[in-house]
Amino acid sequence: MGLNAEQLRDALDALGAIEPAFAEGLARVGYPAPRIRARGYDTLLRTILGQQVSVQSANAVYAKLASLVGNPSDPHTILAASDETLRAAGLSRQKASYARSLAEEVTSGRLDLDHLAADDEEAIAQLVRIKGIGRWSAEIYLLFAEGRPDVWPAGDLAVQVEIGKLLGHDTRPSEKLVRQIAEAWRPHRGALAIFTWHHYGAGPDVELSKAPV
Repeated sequence: MGLNAEQLRDALDALGAIEPAFAEGLARVGYPAPRIRARGYDTLLRTILGQQVSVQSANAVYAKLASLVGNPSDPHTILAASDETLRAAGLSRQKASYARSLAEEVTSGRLDLDHLAADDEEAIAQLVRIKGIGRWSAEIYLLFAEGRPDVWPAGDLAVQVEIGKLLGHDTRPSEKLVRQIAEAWRPHRGALAIFTWHHYGAGPDVELSKAPV
């Protein structure tokens, strides 16, 4: 499961002691709420369904899928469903392909979500083998569903924007720079990512939908 409130607070306090700008940010907007998702197939399926659509739309597709095929959290239901049925549930041809890829990886045993590699980079490599799961989705899964404390989604736009704001950069730092400077923040970068989304959402000119939920 994801990082709990106590783990977030301890990690962010440690980061505040390292970098005064983070301590100032915490004083300004407070501690973020935990972002916890269930480990396993269902969360990754919902990740695929949620790509490029609103949370409400993704939930509606999941509910429609459940009404047409049964329990979507069982990967066998996706494999047994016809393309027509998946399309009727609201999945595009591409998303249907992604959902089948995920279900095949899980049912074949090639992907064991209960025993992903302990090394974060190795676990990311296991997850991105699934069609439709890129590095960002893999990192978010490891952070929210497994609570890995040092996962650092440096490619996330909101992370880049808020790290730039917190550290006083004139422009949004690049992914490469955000990865480089974050080396000093190990092993608490996962908590920092959650804080950047919280800080992003606390701004007066923010579109909340751009930060992961």
